[in-house]
Amino acid sequence: MTTSPRPRFLPALEGLRAVACCGIIVTHVAFQTGADHGSLFNRMMARTDFFVPVFFALSGFLLWRGHHGSFSHSYDAANLRTLAGYYVKRVGRIMPAYWVTVAAVLLVFPVAENPNALAVIANFFLAQIYVDGGLVGGLTHLWSLCVEMAFYLVMPVLAIVIGRRNRALRVAIIVALSTLSFGWAFIPAFVAAPGPGELNPHIMPPAFTAWFGVGLLSAELEGISGPRAERIISRLRPVFWLLAIAMLVVAASDGPEGLTHAEPAEFARRTLYGLVFAASLITPYALAPRSAFFESPWMQALGRWSYSIFLWHMAMLSLVFPLLGIGLFSGHTALVLVTTFGLTVPVAALNYALVEEPARRWINAWWKRRSSADSTAKPKAAPVAS
Repeated sequence: MTTSPRPRFLPALEGLRAVACCGIIVTHVAFQTGADHGSLFNRMMARTDFFVPVFFALSGFLLWRGHHGSFSHSYDAANLRTLAGYYVKRVGRIMPAYWVTVAAVLLVFPVAENPNALAVIANFFLAQIYVDGGLVGGLTHLWSLCVEMAFYLVMPVLAIVIGRRNRALRVAIIVALSTLSFGWAFIPAFVAAPGPGELNPHIMPPAFTAWFGVGLLSAELEGISGPRAERIISRLRPVFWLLAIAMLVVAASDGPEGLTHAEPAEFARRTLYGLVFAASLITPYALAPRSAFFESPWMQALGRWSYSIFLWHMAMLSLVFPLLGIGLFSGHTALVLVTTFGLTVPVAALNYALVEEPARRWINAWWKRRSSADSTAKPKAAPVAS
């Protein structure tokens, strides 16, 4: 089946990124104001943490569609440059803004609570989920970025192995890898809840292969979908949104309330609910990538700033309670939510304008110059024996 070329940048997904970021803030505000249990609505707010799988699926989709055929098994200079370029651009996209946020929180924000040296080092290198006591106040939410970075590291390996195989085989292998998530919590060593400061196996990268798999499979679907499928999916978007809301309701009604360590079967069910939730939001906009709302100027701006919003929102949330004279877990959810947004968005916009985007552009330009110089350099001729 032939399909028309797809644009590299899909504005609707940028807008969807903004919605996902807002959902993450809602779940954290709900927890810290004590509104993550009780009524069904409260429990649904707690389950807006399902926007984490939306982020994972979005990363899987964008990287797989752009890179699954970029790498080969050869060790020639061109392929190694392509591989190195991928990693350089990932570091340039993620780390400068991340380092600024981590340094600021550790140095300035009281919520950081004097972490030990190992925790500080781990947080600077996105390794905090792998060390005891690694999750530091104001930065605890960045566990998911550790998982993202693990995916960024292994994605080229997967692409080298299967990226140039036929589509049916790629899909079969992606589905097989995705099933790892459902059995992860059943591993005997991972059943018991971790103690305070101990490693939590439920936030280790293998626990989330299914959610990244949603994005990879969406990219494979994009490769075979055509204009007719795009029109049908576009009309069905309201149905997909209803399905996503239904997943929030089901997840909110299933299992214990609040932030608790899930039993193995419950973890598997939550993984399934998160998978359906992410697929309901990512796939329709991946395959039919036009949306007047998501492409509006405000949604595009929030989408551009979404990474910095995500980085800063927990630190800003920690300031809201003393600023408003409100105690933790004491309600006032709407007020805390609005104030958190009001503080976070300007800081994020500055972080984007002064750090995130300039650093990304500089690193990309540096790599372009470096790789161009390497590719045009000619080896020196061997000296002629006299």
